[in-house]
Amino acid sequence: MKVIAFNGSPKKNGNTAKALKVVFEALNKEGIETELVQVGNSSIKPCIACYRCKEKKDGFCYGTENDILNECLKKIYKSDGIIIGSPVYFGSLTSETKALVDRAGYCSRNGGFLLKRKVCAGIAVARRQGADLVVEQIHNLFAANQCIIPCSAYWNIALSGASGDISNDEEGINTFRTLGENMAWLIKKISI
Repeated sequence: MKVIAFNGSPKKNGNTAKALKVVFEALNKEGIETELVQVGNSSIKPCIACYRCKEKKDGFCYGTENDILNECLKKIYKSDGIIIGSPVYFGSLTSETKALVDRAGYCSRNGGFLLKRKVCAGIAVARRQGADLVVEQIHNLFAANQCIIPCSAYWNIALSGASGDISNDEEGINTFRTLGENMAWLIKKISI
């Protein structure tokens, strides 16, 4: 059993990565393997709406092949669960996260709903506002692809405040920990 996570922050070791690692700790404790893929500050490009994925129907992108998306898709299709994390930039996802959401969503749907019944969640880290919208934008990908979206004890968000460190947001850390526990429980139930 494996969960793949994507860090949409350009900061490889920033607050979004810290949040994902909290979820990973809970998953690992339950025997779930985890892998973190850095998407922020990568070469991932936006969808160009060429519709070749719709023609090929294999779940991969043929319009913009010279970036990391198809490697990400291979990992996604082999996983039992997916987490996408993004910081909030002007009330929205980072551009790299948006490119991943759009292209993974379109390719997987056109491949025959290849994310169907995977356990998936979005997380967001904000200084002040916009985190709920970011989680919703990520969850739209999962909802439109027939995924199973587990919940936590609160929305999957943390606030970094002026200090810039989510470790000061105890509720956010506990929310991510509970999310990991719930994902592990659900993945185990589904795999029976």
